[in-house]
Amino acid sequence: MQAHISSEDERPWFRQFWPWFLILLPASVVIAGVSMVFIAAEGADDLVADEYYKRGLEINRELAREENAERLGISAGLQIAGDSITVLTRGPVSSAQLLLELSHPMEADRDFQVMLLESTPGEYRGRLQDGAAPRWHWTLSPQSDDESWQLSGVLGSAEFVRGGGG
Repeated sequence: MQAHISSEDERPWFRQFWPWFLILLPASVVIAGVSMVFIAAEGADDLVADEYYKRGLEINRELAREENAERLGISAGLQIAGDSITVLTRGPVSSAQLLLELSHPMEADRDFQVMLLESTPGEYRGRLQDGAAPRWHWTLSPQSDDESWQLSGVLGSAEFVRGGGG
């Protein structure tokens, strides 16, 4: 009695379905793993500082400058219209220029600074080079060394004037 050989057994292995199916499963896992490593490397958070000790000392200095602003009665309000920013200050601010630092909550490479010039007493204006959005952190400080104060906060939707401006 002779066994019947099917036509599928006569084809070479690379022309059959099951070997390719079994190779495809681990290959897809390897491709998914490589793509996850790429995504993790490109989209890494900037939440952990490399020089945490120096950053901690700087935070103490910033807190002292913020306490000084509160003691002096200095406050500020921000208005953003298009690429223009206006800062209205209250209190004894005598500097002709203020430095506004805007930082993204998660991406440090999007942070930038804006130099604000006094247009009228208590009103400072500047131009934004990049866009800012609600939830960005801001820090306002005098450009001169003779004043030692600082204000900080988080942008809300109230600071943005719709319709642009100039």
